[in-house]
Amino acid sequence: MSNPAVRLVAIRDTPLDVAEVVACLDDEASGGLTLFVGRVRDHDGGKDVDGLDYSAHPTALDKMREVCERVAEEYDVHGVAAVHRVGTLAIGDIAVVVATTTAHRGEAFAASRALIDTLKAEVPIWKHQQFGDGTEEWVGSP
Repeated sequence: MSNPAVRLVAIRDTPLDVAEVVACLDDEASGGLTLFVGRVRDHDGGKDVDGLDYSAHPTALDKMREVCERVAEEYDVHGVAAVHRVGTLAIGDIAVVVATTTAHRGEAFAASRALIDTLKAEVPIWKHQQFGDGTEEWVGSP
């Protein structure tokens, strides 16, 4: 059964739109909206990052939806949204956007933190980084 608080769950190979996420969570009962935007940074582990690719397992979208449903059940949220990018991303590109809405800010912060932390821990989306020194690394792969 789907929780109506889960408003947007997607994995896309096109640029992500923060405004779309905010708009899907718009309602008059929510006093707090917290938003996390994860971007591709130019370094990791002391190395320069030239770019990266994200890959998703075929079950990733279902797992992401399950995580969103769990957050909606565990927190007093009005809305939950999560969108992740796959494919080749450049430095500065948006890789993930998550957001929650609640009556008050404290619960919104807690729910959004749980959402991004659980998504990163449980959803099978893997990052392949290319470094400036010619080396590469897979992150999050089994």
